[in-house]
Amino acid sequence: MTPTKDLLKKLSRKFINFFLQGLLLISPISITVFVIYKLLVWIDGLLPTRIPGLGLLIIVGSIALIGFAGSAVIKKPLAFIFRSIIERIPLVKILYTSISDLLSAFVGQKKKFTEPVMVIMNRESNIRKLGFITERDLMNIGISNDFVAVYLPHSFNFSGNMFIVPAENVIPVEANSAEFMKFIVSGGVTKV
Repeated sequence: MTPTKDLLKKLSRKFINFFLQGLLLISPISITVFVIYKLLVWIDGLLPTRIPGLGLLIIVGSIALIGFAGSAVIKKPLAFIFRSIIERIPLVKILYTSISDLLSAFVGQKKKFTEPVMVIMNRESNIRKLGFITERDLMNIGISNDFVAVYLPHSFNFSGNMFIVPAENVIPVEANSAEFMKFIVSGGVTKV
């Protein structure tokens, strides 16, 4: 093969590769926008008045109303019944409440991972781990107030260990909690 033909072949492969990459990037966005546009036009066509965007307002309002009704009327009573049944089953109760509390610590109203810290694991070698204080008062489990509960997440995993450490070994870190958790879970790959 001549150098010119070889160069043209490489360039055409690169062009095709870039074209396919561009298609992969543009297609999902374009199709999503097109489907949403067609859906809005169809809903607007069902309405007796011709006010552009009224269909969108009706959809958003309806979804919010369904969410309100679901959380106020359906969710709370069903959750209460479900929780009362679960609390009667000994082993299931422990598992359910532990998982429920862990999830609400991440995303619920009782967020616990709000105090990022660095824990001195070994003073001689100055080894430290990053984590979050989850409880400062441990008297209810018989541990003096010289200790705090610190959750130390594992990297590349959504698991971790909870340690009771001397409060003097805990150094507060001024950082956004969500970014700090991302940094730990990513193994330090994500920037804080």
